[in-house]
Amino acid sequence: MTIEVTIKTIGLTKTYKGRKGRQVEALKDLNLEIYKSEIFGFLGPNGAGKSTTIKILMGLIFPTEGRFLINGIEGNDISYKRFIGYLPENPSFYEYLTAEELLTFVGRTFEMDDKKIKIETERLLKLLDLFDARKRYIRSYSKGMVQRLGLAQALIHDPEILILDEPMSGLDPLGRILVKDIILELRDRGKTVFMSTHILNDIEILCDRVGIIVQGTLKKIINMDDLMTKGISSYILKFSKLSADMRNKLREYNAVELSETRFRVSKEYITDILYSLKLDENTELRLIEPQRKGLEVLFKEVIRET
Repeated sequence: MTIEVTIKTIGLTKTYKGRKGRQVEALKDLNLEIYKSEIFGFLGPNGAGKSTTIKILMGLIFPTEGRFLINGIEGNDISYKRFIGYLPENPSFYEYLTAEELLTFVGRTFEMDDKKIKIETERLLKLLDLFDARKRYIRSYSKGMVQRLGLAQALIHDPEILILDEPMSGLDPLGRILVKDIILELRDRGKTVFMSTHILNDIEILCDRVGIIVQGTLKKIINMDDLMTKGISSYILKFSKLSADMRNKLREYNAVELSETRFRVSKEYITDILYSLKLDENTELRLIEPQRKGLEVLFKEVIRET
């Protein structure tokens, strides 16, 4: 089965002139492939090069060296932009427009007909809980409302690729849940989502793969399925209660007693233990919780290696 690459960067480098003429490398030789129907997370500390990469992909700044392709189209051919929906880190719109007027403007920019624009505008404003405010001027919107409107304008033309720079910024808990659900639904529809963030929880919930970038250099790419499965080192077993015989059986497999009802069991013994334990009618195995090296630990390790 051939995996379709939708975003490809080749030796992408961006150098700025800093103070006293000193050269600052914001991005160094970035080689990256992002696939169709995946959510790829770009993770790194502030100033790592995440937004620089996105601005290059959107044609807002130009690389010092290297090149990129979107759906096989070279980055110097702006026709690739018709495939992309873009949400900047701090979206800012004409404040004298209403949400309806903004989405009409964006839709016409992408050469949509007015009937399609009207249908999609209504659908997206309802989806993003902005329909009741559709005729209000954007200057009256809260930061979270502007952020959701930013996602609406990125989606108006039903793009194949979404490039989202800190999409959860400024959202309240309900807004975050809503946007996460939308991102997952986009992947299920075959869309590609490339999102930058520094929030580890968002990465773990949403992403198929994640790239960690530090000081302009891509340090590691992690497959989240591998992290969730191969990263397991042990299991916590929690029981309603345990007899002396059952405690002894657990100790035979080098299980570590954490409390009267909780034991830690190494990964190599978990299958044997589950087969050998004979629970009586008064004992219930209430929890099997995998213990793994999480993304937070890996991220710290990568930062320390820098």
